[in-house]
Amino acid sequence: MTPPRLTVGYVPGVTPAKWARTWAQRHPEVRLDLQAIAAADAADALRAGTVDVALLRPSADTSGAAVIPLYEETTVVVVPTDHLLSAVDEVAIEDLDGEPVLVPLDDVVGWTGAPGIQVEHRPETTRDAIELVATGIGTLIVPQSLARLHHRKDLTYRPITDAPTCPVALAVPKGPQAALVEEFVGIVRGRKPGSSRGQADPAPKRTAREKTLAKQAARAAAGKVARKPGQAKRGRR
Repeated sequence: MTPPRLTVGYVPGVTPAKWARTWAQRHPEVRLDLQAIAAADAADALRAGTVDVALLRPSADTSGAAVIPLYEETTVVVVPTDHLLSAVDEVAIEDLDGEPVLVPLDDVVGWTGAPGIQVEHRPETTRDAIELVATGIGTLIVPQSLARLHHRKDLTYRPITDAPTCPVALAVPKGPQAALVEEFVGIVRGRKPGSSRGQADPAPKRTAREKTLAKQAARAAAGKVARKPGQAKRGRR
């Protein structure tokens, strides 16, 4: 019998390590395979069944998948360390006016109307674009995690304060999910051990008045009804 396993695909810049550690603690009997995939191929890998779940950027075609938003990344501009923009801590869209900007074929930002002047040559990958930024050909707009992934000593990056953010999501095939897929989704979403999607929400806390009324009801059930305030005492006949 083939031992159970779950294959998780993840795109560059996304780090599933913390979820993998949690999985290993909760399910040491189930092997978790982490598979790096190109951003443009993530949704196809999920549809083809190459991976069971995918951590991706939903700017790609995610038809046939259920997408669960996870977080938003800061968008940054990558420049040489001697570039004028490296002298400030952050930049605005207007600071990029007139700047040559490289847009690789695997661009994941998908920023319509992005600032700057797009360089005619489009490098195949973000890694290739990084190499060209180092030569001074142009700047590059990417999610912050990709700027960190491709860090070089001769390059730096600055957040673009008014740029759209870059979302990261968890995608699974549409329809009923296998138990292992559901468990991984739960881990990513922060579900505690032993909890389940169908588990009832905890009862809301009662107010002080509700607690008093509950005590009175309990006394009444036991034949010990308390007198209301101001109720006159009855004398013996």
